[in-house]
Amino acid sequence: MQIIRFDALTGFRAFAASLVFVYHNRKYWRAHLHPEVLRFFNEMHIGVSLFFILSGFLLAYTYGEKPLNSISQYRKYILTRFARIFPLYWLILTAFYLDPKFKDVGHYFHTYSLFHGFSNKLNLDGIAQAWSLSVEFTFYLLLPLLVVLERKHILVLVLFLVGLFLVTVGIGYGWTAWNGNPQQFLYPTKFVIGSTFAGKSSEFLGGMFLARLLRNQNDQYTRFWDFKYKTLIGFIGVFSTAYAIGCFQPDIFHHGTDHPIGLLLHILVLPLFVLFLLAGLINEATYIQRVFSTKLMVLLGKASFAFYLIHISYVNIRLRWIWIGPDRNFILLWLISIALFLLFENPIYIWIRKKMNS
Repeated sequence: MQIIRFDALTGFRAFAASLVFVYHNRKYWRAHLHPEVLRFFNEMHIGVSLFFILSGFLLAYTYGEKPLNSISQYRKYILTRFARIFPLYWLILTAFYLDPKFKDVGHYFHTYSLFHGFSNKLNLDGIAQAWSLSVEFTFYLLLPLLVVLERKHILVLVLFLVGLFLVTVGIGYGWTAWNGNPQQFLYPTKFVIGSTFAGKSSEFLGGMFLARLLRNQNDQYTRFWDFKYKTLIGFIGVFSTAYAIGCFQPDIFHHGTDHPIGLLLHILVLPLFVLFLLAGLINEATYIQRVFSTKLMVLLGKASFAFYLIHISYVNIRLRWIWIGPDRNFILLWLISIALFLLFENPIYIWIRKKMNS
């Protein structure tokens, strides 16, 4: 199998970020959307899951062949991951706290450290969508161990993740029994499932399994990579699963994942189809692959982290006070994101990498 460069996966990040934008803005379109379309839009939070699965793949593929085997290598790895997310996040968070037009909500240590993401009471403080950064950075911290377990056997990794979930839930309930757990850290179970790495680990696992398939292109996996129409099956499967999840919505204000069957579809079925989709974008020369690989989509993909941080909460609110277009400032937010990436995020990342190497 000839491996195609991962440009399409970078462009795919912009697509995932756009789904999250649709999800967070659906409430403004409720009166104008057909109920079945609204049911679909209510589940576009799957964009976050697409990010997690893609992250699981890219990092496991990068570090899976040569696992980190020393403290110095781990330190450099963590600093590299730190440089990817914290500078821009801290910039926006600091602007929010210093802005006199916004009420000071406190909990500075929790938000700057991302520790607020482990609390059901605090996880939307500061930059609301940053709760997912807590999930992502937990994965970064655990990745070297996860890679070692995966190399032993994929079932060993699965058993570890199941055990991690049980321990996490146990800590939350033990904490609550001890002193009431007023900030609801790692509690209740629904929060753990939907907002922590322990509950979202199946998504990262899906990405890691795809990395395993790509690294080991032997007879055992040849049939998978030779399988045609992976991109098409993946796209149809992802959106069909999203709609199926939506069929369990109790009303237009809630998610299908609130129902046990909808939750299982999200945890177990969605990652499977995303795996097919990403595999197709890697090694199938399709129209979709070409679109995601264009210079524009790659640039948007690189700016997708900035877009994710500004598309709701502080920056978006500030922007709406000045101007609000019929697209809810979708295009304008992307332009600002590109500027943030080119003028701050990427230069800071490059500077930190140079400091580390020197």
